[in-house]
Amino acid sequence: MAGDAAGIDGVVVSHKHQVVGVPTRPDLANLFPTAKRATVDGNELIVLPHGFVETKMLRNLGYTVPSPITAYDYEGGTPFNVQRWTAEMLTTNQRAYCLNGMGTGKTKAALWSWRFLNRRGLAKKLLVVAPLSTLNFTWGREIFATLPGVTYAVLHGTKAKRLKRMQEDVDIYIVNHDGVKVIWDELQKRTDIDTLVIDELAAYRNGMGPRSKLMRKVAARMTWAWGMTGSPTPGEPTDAWGQCMILTPHTVDKRYTRFRESVMLKITGFVYKPKDDATETVWKAMQPAVRFKLDDVVELPELIVRTVDIEMGTKQVAVYDTMRREAYVAVQNGEITAVNAGVVVSKLTQISMGYVYKSDGSIATLDNDKRLDALVTAINDADQKVIVFAPFNHALQGVYERLLVEDIDTAAVSGATPQKERDTIFSLFQNTSKYKVIAANPQTMSHGITLTAATTIIWFGPIADLEVFDQANARITRIGQKHKQQILLFQATPVEKRLYSILRAKQKVQGDLLEMFELSTADATTTS
Repeated sequence: MAGDAAGIDGVVVSHKHQVVGVPTRPDLANLFPTAKRATVDGNELIVLPHGFVETKMLRNLGYTVPSPITAYDYEGGTPFNVQRWTAEMLTTNQRAYCLNGMGTGKTKAALWSWRFLNRRGLAKKLLVVAPLSTLNFTWGREIFATLPGVTYAVLHGTKAKRLKRMQEDVDIYIVNHDGVKVIWDELQKRTDIDTLVIDELAAYRNGMGPRSKLMRKVAARMTWAWGMTGSPTPGEPTDAWGQCMILTPHTVDKRYTRFRESVMLKITGFVYKPKDDATETVWKAMQPAVRFKLDDVVELPELIVRTVDIEMGTKQVAVYDTMRREAYVAVQNGEITAVNAGVVVSKLTQISMGYVYKSDGSIATLDNDKRLDALVTAINDADQKVIVFAPFNHALQGVYERLLVEDIDTAAVSGATPQKERDTIFSLFQNTSKYKVIAANPQTMSHGITLTAATTIIWFGPIADLEVFDQANARITRIGQKHKQQILLFQATPVEKRLYSILRAKQKVQGDLLEMFELSTADATTTS
């Protein structure tokens, strides 16, 4: 066993030969009659392939055997420790829950896990089921960046288009939650797709719905099935039942009412409240699982600022491109100068966010569902409270209304909010469990307020004011903050990207406004 690496309790691993040696015992000869023997440092070992099945069996016998993925080179990448631990858990469990919070790199961990199994011949093709807003800009880009040479197809659009793309011979297929029913008949024929990753598993918390029942069938036919969500029970402990019925139906009662009785106490009629031991009951049901928070990623700095690319809707693209072309002509003709360019930039950013003031003062709402979906997903994955900044009041109202529909405990703060009401909201948010989210116009929260109960700020769109941008971000990076913080910058268009670039470079926006506008509007490939 050249190249041996000694483990715990006498266990020896040879990554070169992909074998594991364990101290011999009488019962091992019966379990592994064809196993080889070797002597290392005077100790007699039984030598077995370092595979998934052997690792599970040896662990069940009490041996401390590392996961086979410890021999993986991670395709030349450098995973965080929490990603390594996550991958080790996933690759030794055919059904598992990844409950890591936002920013911990669970997408990469899942991709590395599948790729390792795939290279070992233990997994074939992968099906990723994810929120619509993440198909291209999260999963597609992460596959490209993480797994060199791996091919993928996004199954989105008309039924004919989805099925045509499914016929392509690729390694990974990506589909949105509601798209599964479109490909189901074809999927049943595809024995070469044997691994399933469900991103945002909590989307199936209504276990009685047709979407959840279909996903049970999908998971049942897979060799490997992993569910990922940073918030498995966003509403009630009963949210876990539908998810468990998909991945680990043996850990819960098959009848929803019986599970509800185990975690909820009936008060009167249809009114229930969680039992004191509900969390423990859910924890036991959602096993095997791994759970890391952003604070656990020691490799990251205390403050992480990152952009989140969002896909626009069809109507948004058409309206944005029309205005971009018209404005570019006006710039070339000298009709738009640095003085009035800001008005046009403002209009373009409004279109990017999906809410536009019309000339008569009314508001046009565009098809910005993907941006709103991405917002909801980010909020649900956040470990602590969240502040959402929307630079325009009509966008703020749209955000607030969507979060209410999602039953996310939210308070809205705009210039019209009385000071006494603002003070009450800020106090409850900072000092109690009330409010998961404050959705606000950034000008109303740019000075003097400490809101360290939040660790995440989401900019629904950019603002053309460096001072307000910096001061608004400072609400969570203050004395008293005990956790790592994230600032997420939602962007879809060149105008938004350029604005964020200027703001992050700590430059005054106004000085570069016309140049920024010309660069943005001249780009003929803005949304193609």
